[in-house]
Amino acid sequence: MTKITALTLAALMASTAAPALAQSKGDITLGLGLGWVEPSQNSNTLAGKVDVDGNLRPTLTVEYFIADRIGIELLAAWPFQHDVNLQGAGKVAEVKHLPPTLSLQYHFVNASPITPFVGAGINYTYFFDETGKGALAGVNVDLDDSWGLALHAGLDYAISERAALRADIRYIDIETDVKVGSADIGKVKIDPWVFNIAYVMKF
Repeated sequence: MTKITALTLAALMASTAAPALAQSKGDITLGLGLGWVEPSQNSNTLAGKVDVDGNLRPTLTVEYFIADRIGIELLAAWPFQHDVNLQGAGKVAEVKHLPPTLSLQYHFVNASPITPFVGAGINYTYFFDETGKGALAGVNVDLDDSWGLALHAGLDYAISERAALRADIRYIDIETDVKVGSADIGKVKIDPWVFNIAYVMKF
């Protein structure tokens, strides 16, 4: 009787457990979310110490699984817009950027509906619409595009066999040469942390 009861209980628990979001070779996932870019560096330049404010924007991820649990992911986003601040002068510029990031990722397997993953890849940051403000109003400000390493980690919580809620974090190496007028003032290290929440669908 005890053995039958234990087997019945185990079967009941299995039937009520949340499904896992298993990833197999050939699967594609699409993630729709919101990402906050938080620059982590202040940079000393010829003009003084520069820091960049954070910003929130919609994000999009597409991941193709080249093998079971191993995927190649592309991150895209609505253009981020940042205030650039100069110590002692306040806001001196606004800039927009697009940060497409390509990563190779590994998704761990367990019996839980929570699936962790890690990844690493490369980021290309395209800066545009740089505009001088405040003390630099009317002055041309230019930021060079950037290539850098990107690291990624997160958790998927399966809500069905084909959908999950995701929370993840990235560190991206972004360093850009800045020119004010015709003068090079040096490199600005942005090196942001990107915090993201998303709804992920598997196809």
